[in-house]
Amino acid sequence: MEYYSASASSSSSSWSLLALLCLSALALLILLPKIIFRRQPHPKPKHPPGPKPWPIIGNFNLIGPIPHQSLHSLSQTYGEIMQLKFGKFPVVVASSPHMARQFLKVHDTVFASRPAVAAGKYTSYNYSDLTWAPYGPYWRQARKIYFTEVLNPKKLESFEHIRIEERRNFISRLRSLSGNPIVLRDHLSRYTLSIICRMALSNKYFSIDQTEDENDDAIIKVDELRGLLDEWFFFSGAFEIGDWIPWLRFLDLQGYVKRMKALSKKLDSFYDYVLHDHLTRKAAARIQDHSTVKDVVDTLLKLSEDPNLEVKLTVNQVKGLLQNLLVGGSDTSATTVEWAISEILRQPRIIEKAKEELDRVIGRNRWVEEKDYSQLPYIDAIIMESMRLHPLATFLAPHYAMDDCKVAGYDIAKGTTVLVNTWSIGRDPIGWDSPLEFMPERFLGKEIDMTGSNFAMLPFGSGRRRCPGYNLGLKVVRTTLANLLHGFELKLVEGMRAEEISMEEEYGLTTHPKEPLSIIMEPTLPDHLY
Repeated sequence: MEYYSASASSSSSSWSLLALLCLSALALLILLPKIIFRRQPHPKPKHPPGPKPWPIIGNFNLIGPIPHQSLHSLSQTYGEIMQLKFGKFPVVVASSPHMARQFLKVHDTVFASRPAVAAGKYTSYNYSDLTWAPYGPYWRQARKIYFTEVLNPKKLESFEHIRIEERRNFISRLRSLSGNPIVLRDHLSRYTLSIICRMALSNKYFSIDQTEDENDDAIIKVDELRGLLDEWFFFSGAFEIGDWIPWLRFLDLQGYVKRMKALSKKLDSFYDYVLHDHLTRKAAARIQDHSTVKDVVDTLLKLSEDPNLEVKLTVNQVKGLLQNLLVGGSDTSATTVEWAISEILRQPRIIEKAKEELDRVIGRNRWVEEKDYSQLPYIDAIIMESMRLHPLATFLAPHYAMDDCKVAGYDIAKGTTVLVNTWSIGRDPIGWDSPLEFMPERFLGKEIDMTGSNFAMLPFGSGRRRCPGYNLGLKVVRTTLANLLHGFELKLVEGMRAEEISMEEEYGLTTHPKEPLSIIMEPTLPDHLY
């Protein structure tokens, strides 16, 4: 009896010990991942260097009225790639050719989208244009339309007669004002706007003088239309507080959203008239059995009826794509020429050298044509130097990280906005000798691409988001600057010295001279050419 009792006791103890061991093993299995996790935590993300953000506002306190200059100064401390906070959102700034290449080529697929900012919503038909449309099927289709239907080489060639006619009108108008001070920007803007309106709309739809009978189809004054397009550029480059601190959005502290909505209403009224006028003419042409596709509006309207498009074009999308052409084709070319002339007036030797080339290649009995520019390397060098020192877009339109990504050894989180500071890149002492000096000679004898493959020169961006209108822009800028130098003597107004020409900037999506340049222009070619 005792034997069995002892045996039972021993067996019970063994089972208890086994149960204890099993429970301990189970507990260990449960706790092991936690132990391992504690001992091997996830590595902390390695973000680019940058200034410590303040609560709520982030680093907005460091951004002055000329943002690209503020960020350039910060890059001197934190380097060619840095991260800031605008409100609660991360913003990465690339300030060198190497870093621009990382975002625009190496990791282009990750950063090909745009942030959803108020400007895209309120002034671009809810992100319906090429500038603000997010990366996706609609944007890919819109880009294809621009490259194949709107701005392809054959189409641009077919519009050359328009550019020639408007250039002659421009030169004739300047000839009539010879000896009088003129604000160059006003005449350049009117000229480039006339070109793009005729190419895109077949008609200007604006009147130039105060008389209403100058253009029967005019519905707006040229200065008013220019003012609306200038506003669009301002808002598209503005730092709107509500974009970065969403819970303050309803207050519209800067009044920008209210002004954007007013601007959108005015522009929409203009586009409505243009589309209705084209549809009316199209209906009449069908009755008369005439061709109905004559300009960009006709092309877009025809495509909106195409059932084979992957994404059917809405009326607002047609307006958004039309707006892209108007704003991109007018302001940018005029601004480039104004900056170039401002710079060369400060250095008369550049004007003399350019005129010598023009006299030698073109002669004194004709104007410069588009086909001539390949024989005018010094004129082209002036334009490239102007685009280097005064890039049209001091920031490329912002890029947006669609996924987490590692760039140059740094972790860039999904949702980060990326700004490529082309103003800094053009002043990079590693890439440019004497970067603050205006020296066209630095480009002579060199093959330098301006269309996106050379990341030290990005006047039109690069990668998927490169400006589709670069070819048209170069044609207009080259012939305009060349003919102004060829056909006129450019003089400063009485009492003004070359060193007094202001190089201060007025910030926007494109950056203008803060003080419009006033000059006197005297014709220098035989009278019959004017």
